[in-house]
Amino acid sequence: MQFIIRVVIRKAEIKDIDQIMQMYSSCVKGMIEAGIDQWDDTYPNSEVIYQDIINATYYVKTINNKIVGGVNIDQLQDKEYLDIKWKDQENLFLVVHRLAVSKEFWSKGIGKKLMIFTELLVKKKNLKSIRLDTYNTNPMAINFYQNLGYTKKGEIFLKPNKNEYYCFEKLIF
Repeated sequence: MQFIIRVVIRKAEIKDIDQIMQMYSSCVKGMIEAGIDQWDDTYPNSEVIYQDIINATYYVKTINNKIVGGVNIDQLQDKEYLDIKWKDQENLFLVVHRLAVSKEFWSKGIGKKLMIFTELLVKKKNLKSIRLDTYNTNPMAINFYQNLGYTKKGEIFLKPNKNEYYCFEKLIF
């Protein structure tokens, strides 16, 4: 018997919101179990993801129509990013927000594929770099981005009662 596995990255639709939130719930649960308090049951929330979908900037990775990962990719950066010494001085960038993978699919290349997809978007839009931030107590994400060639550019504070976030950049050629 042969099984066909259908793997797709596509723009999210409003009808995907429940599956996306289930994916985040799984991811957040895994992060908390690993001692990472970057996210919780208040963020990311369905209102934020709904707006991402309305803005047509949220992408999902599916396996046989099941959402296993997601990311928002746009050109919006927090004002704190303005204090960072970015290598791309032309401001020709995309920003990665809320990259997540269902816990059961961690370490299976899902996040990497979403980041490679982001690099392809940069090239398609004739841009030059990707910017992002991650929580300083999230060693999995820090190592993940560094292994993909991202360089730490500085630290920012984004939320009250939270530690600093590390900003990363990758130039795309």
